[in-house]
Amino acid sequence: MTTAGERQYYALALIKRLFEHLPPAMTVGILYDIGCQLHRSCVKWDFLHDVRHRITFGIAVFHAYGHQWACQIIYHPRKCVGFGLTDGEGCERFWSAIKKLIPVLRVSGASPIFIFFG
Repeated sequence: MTTAGERQYYALALIKRLFEHLPPAMTVGILYDIGCQLHRSCVKWDFLHDVRHRITFGIAVFHAYGHQWACQIIYHPRKCVGFGLTDGEGCERFWSAIKKLIPVLRVSGASPIFIFFG
């Protein structure tokens, strides 16, 4: 969890903080570039145990095709109930729109997370 690459603790901290501000009955769908790994880490290490039943993990559409077929079947947003036609690439579209500013402002290598409320 603390090696180079995706730093899951950022996502876990954001999700934990999010649930502090949501009604207890609200469910959340999270599209993340490595949503499958984040979900497995939550199960394996019992992270977010108090809210995990209220989360549907998925992979952003663009990134899903880089994952194994078994992972795509479980985590692709078109296969998960509740995501509709959401692709989870809104952050990438935003980054594309401001790409000239990215080299100057980049301070983190963390992947964006897309969250919807159900």
